[in-house]
Amino acid sequence: MNSQTRRQFIATTASLGVAAAASAAVSGSSGANVNMPKLAHHVFFWLKNPDSKEDLEKLLAGIRTLAKIETVRAIHVGVPASTEKREVVDNSYSASELLMFDDVEGQNAYQVHPIHQKFVEDCSHLWSKVVVFDSITV
Repeated sequence: MNSQTRRQFIATTASLGVAAAASAAVSGSSGANVNMPKLAHHVFFWLKNPDSKEDLEKLLAGIRTLAKIETVRAIHVGVPASTEKREVVDNSYSASELLMFDDVEGQNAYQVHPIHQKFVEDCSHLWSKVVVFDSITV
């Protein structure tokens, strides 16, 4: 008979669950990403006036308008999280947008869309720097 305590049982079960999930994610057998859009467009903005709450709110409002573009499948609008400060973490930016597209064609359509063009026209005076990271699912 096993004399394992309830706490040990829960800890063992939890670690097995984490291991199984990690294994599934690595092997690609998890169904979690099956319907996920394939192209991620992550944009980081540095405000000219980083201490201006008004400028930040204008930028965030402008970013949110991008959700109306037909080819945008998902949007995340954010500011730096108060996570652990580590050498590999860059939280010097003011705001970010993460947009998801089905494919490169969808992202290309977004770039020339009137809503995106208006966002750039209305908000570009607010930022001093923009960095973009695009990635495609493999």
